Amino acid sequence: MTAHAQILDLKSRMAQSIIGQTDVIDRLLIGLLANGNLLVEGLPGLAKTRAIKAMAKNLAADFSRIQFTPDLLPSDVTGTEIYSQTEQGGIFKFSPGPIFANIVLADEINRAPAKVQAALLEAMEERQVTVSGTTHTMEPLFIVMATQNPVEQEGTYPLPEAQMDRFLMHVNITYPPVEDEVEVIRLVRAEEIAALQDRTETEKAEKPDAIPQDAIFQARAEIGRIHVSDLMERYMADLVYATREPEKLSPDLARWIDIGASPRASLALDKCGRAHAWLAGRDYVDPLDVRAVIPDIFRHRLTLSFEAQGDDKHADDVTDEIVKLVALP
Repeated sequence: MTAHAQILDLKSRMAQSIIGQTDVIDRLLIGLLANGNLLVEGLPGLAKTRAIKAMAKNLAADFSRIQFTPDLLPSDVTGTEIYSQTEQGGIFKFSPGPIFANIVLADEINRAPAKVQAALLEAMEERQVTVSGTTHTMEPLFIVMATQNPVEQEGTYPLPEAQMDRFLMHVNITYPPVEDEVEVIRLVRAEEIAALQDRTETEKAEKPDAIPQDAIFQARAEIGRIHVSDLMERYMADLVYATREPEKLSPDLARWIDIGASPRASLALDKCGRAHAWLAGRDYVDPLDVRAVIPDIFRHRLTLSFEAQGDDKHADDVTDEIVKLVALP
């Protein structure tokens, strides 16, 4: 089975557990294929954690979940040196923390204090952690998927802009339509009934094998060979540049944007655009690929003005306006 077929199989398995969130599943897969960290935001109960767990359980990969709380310490995430007695005498031995996994779910990341966020930041960006002066590297397959609640403010620590920029995409989960909510009720009911029944050996044997990590690495290699024309590269750069000098496009954009996107936005458009094209079965990137992922890439990178808030404009609204005004290649 090819890498493309295996990734589509992973997508199909995730869709069996997550009803009505096709776009979210696509974004999680794009983040995995593009080797980037994701911030998943949505109101409570919208299957943020469930979606990430659904991906992890179908991959042959180590998974860990960190529940962030205000009293968490950096060592609770990275691990610490533990003193132990041996025949040669007492030694300090490193005990890895939950960050040492292939897929790390950082649940309610905005509940963690600044020191914990800084420890996580090093792992996300450098793919390593430093404890007691010793550097410990992460596994080749390593991705952090963080969740946060957008409405609860008590006991939270807003993520600084510098750390927000380190996330490849900011995925927003919204309420499902009523038809999908009916399917959610049926799905959870079926899962509860199945959990109460004894699983037979036959049922266990019928469980499909997990997708191997090699499929991810092979897919990334194929994505690296996706063709991006000079015109498409300029189109992506123009979109990002429009956030820095919006007055050249529209007076409204100039009023709405205080700070534009960093060069990481251009790199993210390139990576995610190629991953989106690969998932669609194409060997080249076209404007539809870029337009499909740009809201998730700009959502957390645009700093809007008070005038934008007064006009009830959000980052997605501003992004839509930029896409309309920037000429296609």
